[in-house]
Amino acid sequence: MKAEIVSIGTEILLGQITDLNAPYIASLLPSLGIDLYRIHQLGDNKARLADTFRQAWSRADIILTTGGLGPTQDDVTREAISELLGEEMKVDPELEKHLREFFNDRNYPMPLSNLKQATLIPSAQPINNPRGTAPGWWVEKDGRYVIAMPGPPVEMQRMWNKEVSPRLRKIGATGVLVSRTLKTFGISEGGVDEMVASLLSSTNPTIGVYAKHDGIQLRITAKAEDEARATDLLAEMEKKVREMLGNSIWGDEEDTLEGNVARLLLLKGYSLATMESCSGGLLANSITDVPGSSEYFKGGTVSYTNEMKIASGVDPDIISRHGAISAETAEAMAQACRQRQGVDVGVSITGVAGPDKSEGKPPGTVYIGIATPEGSESFYRTVPGNRQIIKQRAATAALYELQRTLQNLD
Repeated sequence: MKAEIVSIGTEILLGQITDLNAPYIASLLPSLGIDLYRIHQLGDNKARLADTFRQAWSRADIILTTGGLGPTQDDVTREAISELLGEEMKVDPELEKHLREFFNDRNYPMPLSNLKQATLIPSAQPINNPRGTAPGWWVEKDGRYVIAMPGPPVEMQRMWNKEVSPRLRKIGATGVLVSRTLKTFGISEGGVDEMVASLLSSTNPTIGVYAKHDGIQLRITAKAEDEARATDLLAEMEKKVREMLGNSIWGDEEDTLEGNVARLLLLKGYSLATMESCSGGLLANSITDVPGSSEYFKGGTVSYTNEMKIASGVDPDIISRHGAISAETAEAMAQACRQRQGVDVGVSITGVAGPDKSEGKPPGTVYIGIATPEGSESFYRTVPGNRQIIKQRAATAALYELQRTLQNLD
């Protein structure tokens, strides 16, 4: 079955809110065997909504809408669906009773405008919404469906999980889609694309390559008549991808670099501290995003100037001979961090965040140092982007190198 999603609300188009509903629904449709073909974002305009609905009705089996079910004049989703199907909206007595009870229970007079939330068309059934005043609409006509859900994510997600998804599972969706995301770091998007080029022409499973903040991700999706067969197809393709990309794959699905580092530190019983320059504390911030990080993370220092590096234990002769932005200084920072903080592992970052050169080195030049009980080493990276992106990518690169180092430690 083919589906299209329509996210409704002028505030989305103005950039005042981010559409969280479409990605949420899109991520769950594959498990129902439903193929998503398009996602639309429209303002609160009945004519444009009705036109989009007509186009989607001609192409898709299911139209899923979120937003525009409120009581105000600019909430026109119901009206646009009514226009699409040529059916008249009428107040449903049971819905009106439920709505009035909702307001009475809260000792609040019900505005007359809220009555539109108690309307239906002949082809529509109400969808229960205990978290708000707007019931959804389940519309079925001529073998097609329009499913209208509220815009607030807390209302929409509850309605989807408890009401909509179970009903969609019963309407005869054929086949099952399963997918898996593999996460890489250290290879460009074009580089990953070239490495798996021989697999990209596959139609089942399919592979998509995407650039994310923590590296390049590959999404493998397989479809079959049942979940077991789809899982087998996916596993065969995943094996090929892993053989091609090797150690550049650092995780999958919900893995995060900071989460993987946390598990490795706890497994090996190691403590950690950081010393950062160009990343300005973003590495420590990422590490402490993990709940319970106080069990292994002792603290971090932002040694932004040479004077602070020296005060934090870095040998001034190393900075004088090699410069603050160098492999030698990065390694010395990690060693000093480990010794001063009394931890098992010290990690450092030094580099050029930009926008100007520093010590003759261009923006995006990054050196990472890691000191462990088995010794110390440094890693060199060049990362593209503006100042903010370079800082974030430097912290991400440090986490990636830290994960690889911890994996190789006894």
